[in-house]
Amino acid sequence: MGEPVTLPGLARVAVCGGTHGNELSGLYVVREMERRRREEGDKVRTVSLTLVVSNPRAVEVCRRYVETDMNRCFTNAVLSSPVSDTTPYEVRRAQELNTLLGPKCSAQAVDLLCDLHNTTSNMGLCFICNSSTDWTILHIYKYIQSKLTDAPVRLLLIDIPLADSYSLDSMGKHGFSLEVGPQPHGVIRADIFNIMKQGVDLFLEWIDQFHSGVVFESFEVDAYVRKRSMDYPREPETRQITAAVHPQLQDRDFTLLNPGNPVFLTFSGETVRFDGEESLYPFFINECAYYEKGIAFHLAEKKTLRVPSVKVKKS
Repeated sequence: MGEPVTLPGLARVAVCGGTHGNELSGLYVVREMERRRREEGDKVRTVSLTLVVSNPRAVEVCRRYVETDMNRCFTNAVLSSPVSDTTPYEVRRAQELNTLLGPKCSAQAVDLLCDLHNTTSNMGLCFICNSSTDWTILHIYKYIQSKLTDAPVRLLLIDIPLADSYSLDSMGKHGFSLEVGPQPHGVIRADIFNIMKQGVDLFLEWIDQFHSGVVFESFEVDAYVRKRSMDYPREPETRQITAAVHPQLQDRDFTLLNPGNPVFLTFSGETVRFDGEESLYPFFINECAYYEKGIAFHLAEKKTLRVPSVKVKKS
C-alpha cells in the first residue's frame, strides 16, 4: 500500500475507569495503575499518562449512574449546555471532564483516550471506536488482537460524527473503549480484570514502540458496523417484556444471525424468530443495563477495512 503514512505522536494519554460505577474491572485497573505509580514512580514512558475515575459518585454507591447515564453526556451540545441547580450530576461531571481532558474537538484535548467498560454480554474483549479511517486507533486494535490470546478480540464501529458522539472516549483527538465481558455488574472477576489489564498494557506498549520509530505494516481487518437494535417483545399497554432472549441466541455475541433463527422465547413458551431480511451479527445480547433503554441486542454487518502502514512523524 505504498510508503507508510506518517502520524503525529501521542504525547498526552488518558485511561478512564468507572464511567459506569458498577463496571468494576476498569475501576480497579485504574486504581492498580495509580497504586503502582505511587509505589514505583513513573516508568520510562514516552507519554504523559492521566488516570481518571470518571464517575466517583456512581462508584461510591456501585451503580451505573446516580441521575443519568454519563456515557451519553459527551456530545458537543451537552458539554456546552448551561448548568443550573437541576442539572443532573453526570452532566456536570461530564463538563468537568471536558475541562480536564478536552475541550472536545480542540487542539488542547488529550491525544488519546481509552475508556474501560464491562458488559454482562459474552463479548470477549470488544474494541469500540467511531472511525474507520483513524489509522492510529486501528493499528492499536490490530496490535492488541495479535498479542492477546485469553479472549476473542473484535472491532466494533459506531459510525457517529465526532461532535455528536456521546461517549467519553470521543473526548480525545483519538479515542476508543475496551468493553470486556461477560461480567455481572457490581462484581469483579479475575479473568475479566486480567483481560482488560492486558489490553491496557498492550496499547501503552504499542505507543512506546510507535514513538521509538517502529514502522507498523499495512493489514486488512474485519470490523462489525452497528446497523440497528432490537427490543424485547412487549405488552402494548404496560410495555412490560413478554419474552426472554432465546437459549439458542444467548451468549452467541458476534455469531451470524440468519432470518428465521430463534431470537426470543416467550414466557408462555413460544419461539419468536428473526424476521430480518438479511443475516447480521448480534452483540450486547441481553446486556443488563440495556433493559431500561429498550434494547435486547444490537445488530451489525461485517466489513473489511484496509489499513495502511504507519510510522511516527518526527518533530
